[in-house]
Amino acid sequence: MRFAGQPILISGAGRGLGEGIARHLAGEGAVVGVADINQASAHAVVDAIRANGGQAHAYGGDLGNRAEYFGVAEAFRYDAGPLRAVINNASVLVYEPIEAVTEETLDRMLSAGLKSVFWGVQAFLAFRDESATGNILNYSSPVAYRGRPNTGAYTTIKAGIAGLTKVLAGELGPRGIRVNAIAPGSVPTPATEGFVTAEQYEQRAKTIPLRRNGTPEDVAKAAAFLLSDEAAFINGAMLAVDGGIIAAG
Repeated sequence: MRFAGQPILISGAGRGLGEGIARHLAGEGAVVGVADINQASAHAVVDAIRANGGQAHAYGGDLGNRAEYFGVAEAFRYDAGPLRAVINNASVLVYEPIEAVTEETLDRMLSAGLKSVFWGVQAFLAFRDESATGNILNYSSPVAYRGRPNTGAYTTIKAGIAGLTKVLAGELGPRGIRVNAIAPGSVPTPATEGFVTAEQYEQRAKTIPLRRNGTPEDVAKAAAFLLSDEAAFINGAMLAVDGGIIAAG
C-alpha cells in the first residue's frame, strides 16, 4: 500500500492506459480522481474500483480547457484532500498523412494532449499538499524519439511533453516536486481501435525485442514506481516501457 490515502488525479482515466493506472493505484491504497471528457466512462471506472474496495471519485470535463481542469482539481481536493500527485495521460489519437491534417483535428489533439498537461501542472500547484513532496507524471511515447509516418501531430505533442518534463523537473524540483515521464510502447487499448488492427499488432510484436506487445498493467506498474518513494531521487527522467523499441532504434 505505497500510496495509502494519497489523493492522485489522473486525466483521461476513463479507459485505456489511464484506467489501468487508476485501478492499479487504487489497489495500492491511493484515493484516485478519475477525470475524463466522457463522464459516463469515468463513473464506470470508479464503480469498478469501489467494487474492489478502492477509493475513487469521478469527474467529467474538457481537460484542454483551463477553467474546466481547475474545476475538476478543486472538486477533487474537496472530495479527497490536497493533491499528492497528478498524472497527465489525456490525449486524442489520430493517424493520418501530413497533408490530411486539418485545423480542427490539430486543435483538438493539441488541446487534449498538450494544453491539458499545462493546465494539469498548474492545477496541481494550486491544489497540492504543500506539506509533502509532490509528483507530476506525464505520458509521452516512443514516437518522441522515433519518427513514425502519419503521426505528425501526435509525435509533435509527445515530443513536446518530453521537453516540458525536463523543463519542469528543473523548475519545480527546488519546491520538492518531482516531474517525470513515461513512454508506453505498443499497447492495445480502446484508443487505438480503428487505427491499428489485431493483425497489425501481431506484426508489431515481431519487431519488438521482447517479441510481444505491452499491457496496461505493464505501464501501470512502471508509472507507480516513478510515483513511489522508491524513485525519490529520480527527477526529469523518461522511462521507456516499450519492450526495447527505443533502444533497438
